[in-house]
Amino acid sequence: MQNIQERFSSALFHTARVWRLSLDKRLKHLGLGQAGWTAIALIAKSEEPLSQSELALRVGVEGATMVATIDRLAAAGLVERHVSPTDRRVRLISLTQAGSAQYQIVRAEAEIFRRELLAGVDETMLLNVTELLESLREAAEAGK
Repeated sequence: MQNIQERFSSALFHTARVWRLSLDKRLKHLGLGQAGWTAIALIAKSEEPLSQSELALRVGVEGATMVATIDRLAAAGLVERHVSPTDRRVRLISLTQAGSAQYQIVRAEAEIFRRELLAGVDETMLLNVTELLESLREAAEAGK
């Protein structure tokens, strides 16, 4: 029998995995894999242009995988690479107009997905769980 902490970590891991896979399935008609739609969303939400390596880190993939993903997104006309003004070795990634339009579709689909899954969840419980998850993420990032 699992203790509550083991049960919690297992539930967290599997829920996050199933959540991503379910959203990926919902977005499949867009022709973007999970790394593609995640990259588009991260670029769109970033206040500053992201380098390829920073984008790979945020998506959670290896640099070579991110390069291939960016190649596909660029070939589809969704992103552009620019040389960093401060370091010519660094490539910054930005969305094209088509990429911004694609992000709006991804965002709308994701919103519908969230509303469907979270329908009926008490608002206070959702707030408490969200705050717990954010504090756990911060602790993990701090190396605790």
